[in-house]
Amino acid sequence: MSLSDNKTSQLWKDFKTEKALVKNAIGTELYSIQLYDDLHYFKNFTTETKFTKWAAVEVVNLFNIPIGFSSLTIESGLYAVFLHKGSASEFPKTMHYIFSQWLPHSAYELDHRPHFELLGEQYKNNSLDSEEEVWIPIRKKA
Repeated sequence: MSLSDNKTSQLWKDFKTEKALVKNAIGTELYSIQLYDDLHYFKNFTTETKFTKWAAVEVVNLFNIPIGFSSLTIESGLYAVFLHKGSASEFPKTMHYIFSQWLPHSAYELDHRPHFELLGEQYKNNSLDSEEEVWIPIRKKA
């Protein structure tokens, strides 16, 4: 997927239809996960740049994953966590702040691990009252 060919809505629609098949889920939180090919993804970024997007839930273990589902293990490490408040249409402003203000002026740089949003109890799809956590993988600058 890319930003210009964004299939996020269809991904979540399909996932929510089948989510009940996951019998060993932990909690009710949902995870919107982005996998970027390499650490230099954002240096050459355009709206055509491809990435992989996952709709996911956390599970106790990887046994009994339903047919048609895949598993992903997120390696531990340091993350910067931001709170996005507002509708999905406001999300680019949050990302702009993270990548053009916070990250360049911090003591950190991006690490090559999954980026994700945690959609918990305060998440209300496309509501002005919605809240979600934005997790960005980081490491100390060399």
